[in-house]
Order: sequence, then structure tokens, then C-alpha cells
Amino acid sequence: MKMLSLALAIGFAVLHFSAKYMVFLKRVPRSRFLSFAGGIAVSYVFVHLLPDLNTHQQVLEKAQNGLLRFIENHAYLMALMGLALFYGLEEVVSQSTKKKETKSSSGIFWLHVGVFFFYNMLIGYLLIQETFDQVFGMLFYFLALSVHFMTIDQSMREAHQDVYDQYGRWILIFAVLVGWALGALTELKEAVVSTMVAFLSGALILNVLKEELPKESESSFGAFAAGLIIYSALLLAV
Repeated sequence: MKMLSLALAIGFAVLHFSAKYMVFLKRVPRSRFLSFAGGIAVSYVFVHLLPDLNTHQQVLEKAQNGLLRFIENHAYLMALMGLALFYGLEEVVSQSTKKKETKSSSGIFWLHVGVFFFYNMLIGYLLIQETFDQVFGMLFYFLALSVHFMTIDQSMREAHQDVYDQYGRWILIFAVLVGWALGALTELKEAVVSTMVAFLSGALILNVLKEELPKESESSFGAFAAGLIIYSALLLAV
């Protein structure tokens, strides 16, 4: 599975690189493909991530030591922190963009990319360190996050324009590969990995709902529903 995880990490990198050339991502009304992809991402959150938080909560309950013993529902709190952090970040970027009217400031760009560097690094790390029941689990992880990355790239490009293509996408490509390399070279305790998964889950929930369900993009509900139903059926069948 190690070589498969490396191939998928490279796949994530290729997606970040090539998203610039996917002109259909810029269309309004939103392309049916992106609406279909949105259904996949939302399905992954509600059918896989949310139930999976309970599993990681059980791991953390068994590993209570130090500061952890003072906190209940650690996994859920970490997920909440992930969601809150990325919500705050998006508010900062949104306010900066409104003031500039076209794109955000340089400082906001580096803050935005810096946080998503950590986000992508976590995704790359968990690609090899997360315990997948079988190969299909890893492939479903890759599929859901691949379509999610496409919308993230488009959102970052809209906020930062050319500077994202010049620097941002390369930084995010590097982040995924660094995360995978760290996962291949190090092995953290199960409780630490569970904490990382929980934090990523909260961040992913916010980013998925923000990116996949925007009002201004005039999404195709039919395509969205198709992605939701098909991907949910696949997750439940495997």
C-alpha cells in the first residue's frame, strides 16, 4: 500500500499543477462536473468523516494522559477547532478581498497559503499513516479529496489571481509531498494521528460546505444529487 499511497500523493500534486488549465472550473453557472464533484465531497463528509470521528474519539479516550485527561470529547473538540480556524481564515481573506476589490493583499496571501500548506501536508501525511481497511478505502479518500482540491484551487485563484499560479500552487504541491514523506519516515502514536484526523475532519467539513455549495455559482442540483447518491452508495457497499 506504500507505493500506492505515493502514487496517489503524486496524483494530488498533478491535480494542483493542472487545475490552472481546467478552464471549465471558471464557468458560471457552475459546470455539471463541479456540481457532481461537490456531491461526492459532501457525501464523503457525512457518510465517512462524521461516523469516523467516533472511532477516533474512542482512541483518544483510551490514551488520556497529560492535558488530554482534562478534556472530554477530544476528537469532536479538535474537529471544532479545525472548522473554526478555517472559518476565521476565510473571513479574513473575504474582508481583504472586499477592501482591495480585486484581490487580497500580499500578507493575506501568505497567511492563506500557509494555513493550506498545513492542511495539504496533513492530507498527504494521512494518506500513508491513516489506517485504511482496504485499498478501496484509500482510493475513495483520494477521489473525494481530488475533486475537493479542484474547487480549492479555483477558490484560491479567485482570491489571489496570478500570484497563486506563480507561487501558491507550487507551495501546495510541495505540501502534499512533504506530508507523504513525513508519514513514510515517521510513525506517530495512534492518539496523535487520531487528533490530526479529527482536526482535518473539521477543516474539511467547513471547506467542503463553503466550496461545494456556493449560491453565486448557480450549481446544478441534478448533477450534485447524482454525485451524492452514487458516491454514498459506493461507500456503503464497500
